[in-house]
Amino acid sequence: MEGQNCNKKSQQNEIQHPQVAVLMVPFPAQGHLNQLLHLAHLITSYGLPVHYAGSASHNHQAKLRLHGWESETLSKIHFHDFQIPPYSSPPPNPDPSTFFPANAEPLFDACMHLRQPISQLLQELSTKFRRSIVIFDSLMTSVIQDVKNIPKAESYVFFPISAFTIFFNTWEKIPEKPFQLDFEVPKCIPSNEGCLPPKVLNFIVQQYLLLGFEAGALFNTSRLIEGRYVQLLEKLSIDPEAKYFSVGPLNPVEKDSKIDRHICLLWLDKQETDSVIYVSFGSSTSMTDEQITELALGLERSGQKFVWVLRRADPADIFSGSEVRNPLLPEGYEERVKNRGMVIRDWAPQVQILAHPSVGGFMSHCGWNSCIESISMGVPIAAWPMHSDQPRNAILVTEVLRIGTLVRDWTHRADLVMATTIENALRRLMTSEDGKEMQKRAAELGDVVRASVAEGGTSRVEMDSFIMHITR
Repeated sequence: MEGQNCNKKSQQNEIQHPQVAVLMVPFPAQGHLNQLLHLAHLITSYGLPVHYAGSASHNHQAKLRLHGWESETLSKIHFHDFQIPPYSSPPPNPDPSTFFPANAEPLFDACMHLRQPISQLLQELSTKFRRSIVIFDSLMTSVIQDVKNIPKAESYVFFPISAFTIFFNTWEKIPEKPFQLDFEVPKCIPSNEGCLPPKVLNFIVQQYLLLGFEAGALFNTSRLIEGRYVQLLEKLSIDPEAKYFSVGPLNPVEKDSKIDRHICLLWLDKQETDSVIYVSFGSSTSMTDEQITELALGLERSGQKFVWVLRRADPADIFSGSEVRNPLLPEGYEERVKNRGMVIRDWAPQVQILAHPSVGGFMSHCGWNSCIESISMGVPIAAWPMHSDQPRNAILVTEVLRIGTLVRDWTHRADLVMATTIENALRRLMTSEDGKEMQKRAAELGDVVRASVAEGGTSRVEMDSFIMHITR
């Protein structure tokens, strides 16, 4: 399928390699679907045919929620919509003891049934192309393991979380350390206790245990952000021939995009530079009504302008018709804050919001998508991790990069975060001297990270190197 080149920066260096096809195999959760679809766009700009395989509903979700790219660029990607067995998709049920969306667990087993159709697709591609390259989410290892038996096929694992988190998750499990670390390890790295339910943790462990057949790894990061940790992961690799590529940020990084002018962007156009805090906790967090009330009051009392995306976590299938109850705000709240705050109850164009010059801070759960998008746009973060990799991402942001502040420590994750705590965190980020230093560091890092994906930048060079490697 023909269409417009999705990456104008690459047009001058576009290489035609019709003998090589790339197959993307994402895990069917929004934060995973999104990253591999961004990567698919970037690879198509090199003239390679790219295939994106998943369940019909999750492919539709990925396309529906894509922001920052011209819509016609999707026509360059070959989507393969497969059926998976029916699975339960109940609405999210906020639980103060764990913020992980347990309602999504049935999907973990259902998506494993993609192994047979994806294996068949790979076999078909191997008859049409000199080489087939599979880029698979690290949580889909069991689905694509048949690649080992398919001629002219090569695979690369894609890690959708930070290299910092991957490294320390790996390092702490090694009883006899193979080498000494030549830097001071942050003393405040949180425990993984409470990050994941046992069933989900076991699923992830099983996927990682199957790794070892891949030819290399891809990371949605820049070596300017996490070069030390990517190098350490290379050093820990059991395969000296494996190639590691840091090709991020994958999200569009243009600061003046006019695509998808959401109503909130029109409101932001009227605000002063760096005056607005953006508040969003991603697609996999549901707060209790009590916590929402405290957050609402904290925002109100802080005196800061804000854009707040207030919604429940996604069900496992967002098109299932599950009735998701909208979170409730205190009576009269939106009327009281209407002159300095906007509440959005649906999907929002996060990349464009963070890129807007009026946005000076981001209160976030610290999912890796949100972290890398905020870093690339030079926006400091009020870190409020909820589950999964988020607590350690928050330490990368606040203690290593020093471009944010913690709203609450992970050891107090089960406690209700009071309005006063939220108010203080917002004031520190947006108005204090410490906050100004965070904003300065974030802006400087954003500049160099955006430059890293431009012609001659470190991440662009690594992407070029990856393309040359797979088309050799």
